[in-house]
Amino acid sequence: MKQEKEIFFHVGLGKTASTYLQYQVFPKLTGIHYIQRTQFRHAKEYIADTNYSKYLLSYECDEQLEEVVDDFSTVYPQTKAIIVLRRQDSWIASQYRRFIKNARPHTFRDFFNIDDDSGHWKQKTMYFHQKIQYLEQNFQHKPLVLFHQDLKKSPLAFLKQLIAYLEVPFEEQKISLKPIHKSYNEKQLKAMRWVSQYTYSGEVENPKSRFLKYFRHYAYIAPMRYSLLYGALLLPNTFFSKEPLIPEEEMKKIQEFYKEDWEKCLEYGKENLLTQS
Repeated sequence: MKQEKEIFFHVGLGKTASTYLQYQVFPKLTGIHYIQRTQFRHAKEYIADTNYSKYLLSYECDEQLEEVVDDFSTVYPQTKAIIVLRRQDSWIASQYRRFIKNARPHTFRDFFNIDDDSGHWKQKTMYFHQKIQYLEQNFQHKPLVLFHQDLKKSPLAFLKQLIAYLEVPFEEQKISLKPIHKSYNEKQLKAMRWVSQYTYSGEVENPKSRFLKYFRHYAYIAPMRYSLLYGALLLPNTFFSKEPLIPEEEMKKIQEFYKEDWEKCLEYGKENLLTQS
């Protein structure tokens, strides 16, 4: 009887060190065949057409997690999912910084509004325990739940937990524990947001207009973006408003709003770890 292929699927989320795992960790593992994120679109067909005993794939899902899981689980329900979570206030703040870096002029409350849910990102996106339950419901195995805070505190311990779940050799000397890149600072992002007021062309629905918008962005704005971000470091602090990019009171409200959900995630991760030990 032909042995069933063992599949591990790292389902993101974004801004939880996914890029670090995708480029500094997963490709350097032995005893498992890694499908790079750029090949994810063809992963189901690739697994069907090849004969490796163990596969690992990675894809940042964020708002599309349910859709991606639905599609993959119908073909490979035996998949063992891996998800890395970051406390909601820290996670949405990091998402916003990326949003601004990518030349958007929005305020934080335009991006995410905890009071009336009118922002670009919606409250439902950050009920992380529901995402864990969704993975449980659609795959035959309980997911491995890891935490971004643990990676920052002790990268080696975090990686050992991941490697133990994958059941592959851990060749520590092959893996760098340094992050790929650090976030831009407040001054740089404020400068980017200010300039974006004059370059951002808004959301576009018409396909032809959307193409022109993206062409304009990548042909003209993107090449200037990094020059602006690093040039901002030369500007005096007095050039910038003292108002924080992300108000502290918003962070406190978000943390409190999702407190119960986050505690459920931490408890699940703890139980998950005990089960594997």
